[in-house]
Amino acid sequence: MQEEAREITINAESPYDVDSTKLLADLTEELSKLYGDHGGANSFSPADVTVSNSSFLVARRRGKAIGCGGLRPLTTGTAEVKRMYVSREARRLGVAARLLRELEVVAEKFGYERVRLETGLKQPEAIALYESAGYRRVDCYGQYVSNALSICFEKTLR
Repeated sequence: MQEEAREITINAESPYDVDSTKLLADLTEELSKLYGDHGGANSFSPADVTVSNSSFLVARRRGKAIGCGGLRPLTTGTAEVKRMYVSREARRLGVAARLLRELEVVAEKFGYERVRLETGLKQPEAIALYESAGYRRVDCYGQYVSNALSICFEKTLR
């Protein structure tokens, strides 16, 4: 597993690139199977992570795109993690934890004080990841307030 982990790179890329689009489509499909809606696609636009103080990261293994995550401004001092995803064949390699940590590093570079995110009740692995990374549950915000399947988290960076 250590050798596989060393083969993984994470870099900022365009959310419009072919590989990014494929990862986002795969995530939407997976979430649609869990929640029966549009997989949260309506809560994200690639343009969200192309504005100032935002980023879209892609994890690659031997050049193949295997995961992604976005960071967008939410409020003054707060960024939001969006569209975290790791392909099935790359799970259990620590990719999600590395992506999340790199998104936090980027958020700190942009001067954000905290990071928020939303996930769903039907994603216990995601919930465990966020809790193990030091995120604490907070009241749902924005469009998630009335969604009974949403769980929101926050982490203070400084």
